[in-house]
Formats: sequence, structure tokens, C-alpha cells
Amino acid sequence: MKSLAQLDQLNLDADTKQQVTGIVQTLLEQAQKEIRTQELKIQALTMELAHLRRIRFGKKNESLSAVQLSLFEESVLADIAAVDIEIEQIDPAAKTAPAKPPRSRAGRQPLPDHLPRIEHRHEPESCQCGQCGNTLVKIGEDVTEQLDVEPARFFVHRHIRPQYACKTCETVTAEPVPPAVIDGGMAAPGLLAWVISNKYLNHLPLYRLEQIAAREQVTLS
Repeated sequence: MKSLAQLDQLNLDADTKQQVTGIVQTLLEQAQKEIRTQELKIQALTMELAHLRRIRFGKKNESLSAVQLSLFEESVLADIAAVDIEIEQIDPAAKTAPAKPPRSRAGRQPLPDHLPRIEHRHEPESCQCGQCGNTLVKIGEDVTEQLDVEPARFFVHRHIRPQYACKTCETVTAEPVPPAVIDGGMAAPGLLAWVISNKYLNHLPLYRLEQIAAREQVTLS
């Protein structure tokens, strides 16, 4: 080590140099043992602190009642504070990270602007003042919004193609049937899009979609 190399440069006799070297080696060994002991103690206290914090803030507390939690909550907090102080006394640089504060719930978010608005105006029954009978003057509006949804609505497209005959040529004319997504199928593009989006985007199994349609007395094969 550097201290032993510097010791060789001193003008000391052999016996004195050997004694000083032994003392330095002993002091170094004692210092290393003490450092190792402190490291082990810090590690044990850190594990104990993590265990106490799991008891205090862990998910297992959800299975305990409020009365059970209050019985040992103060002792757990005291143990955590004592372990923090002991760790700082052993190693001031090893400050434990403070526990994260509980997340505050976000406030009510505004409704998206792209959604269509259906206005419902609620006018008073009379535009005359109930006290003096004078005409009321509009001074403002109180606007509140509610989010609503329209469930899936099944309906039927009925395609009617009139047939016209020519008596002279003995021919029949009618509008041709356009090609369908599924040949011979009764499912319109909207129904197919509903099934595909619910199965692959909403991850609904097909039997659930059959149950949804069955509530409207619609049978989906």
C-alpha cells in the first residue's frame, strides 16, 4: 500500500520499521473488519426497512380491516423512523429514499370536442316575471353536459328491385344485384364491421356477440 511504501523511505532501523509495519497492518485489518461489519448492518437494516414499508404500504393491507391496521400502524411508523435514524448514524451518505406520496386522483376531464352535441333547451314556462309581470331579459346561460352512448341497434336493409317487362320484346328488365362481401350471405357491411371490431379490437368472443344479438331476438349463426 502507499503508506507502507512511504514507510520504507523513512530513516528507521530494521526493528522499529518491523514494529511500525505490524501496527499499521493491524490497524488496517481492524478498519476493514469494522467497515465490513457496518456494511452488513446497513444491509440488514435496509432489508428490515423494506419489510416494514411493505407492511405499511403493501397490498396485503387491503385484506386487513381499519381496526386491525390501527393496532400496529403507530409501531410500524416508529420502527421505520428508528431504522432510518440508525442507518444515517452508521453512514450519513446512505439516506433512504422517502416513500412516494399517494397519487392524487385526476379531476373530471372535459368531454371530447369531436363528439356530436344534441342540445336540449329548457326554457322557463313563462317569460314574464312572477313578481311584477314584466318581460324577462336573457342575461346568460347555464350549460351542463352529460356523456351518453347509443347501444348497437340492429335493423334490416330491404332492397326492392322492381321488374319491368316489355310486351313487344317479351323481356324483363330489373336492376342487377350488386356483389356482396359474402356470397349469399345476409350480413351487411355494417354488421360485419361490428363483428370484426368487437372480436379483434374489443376482444369479445363470438358467443358473446351471439348473446348480444339474441337480446334483440336476432340469431347470428
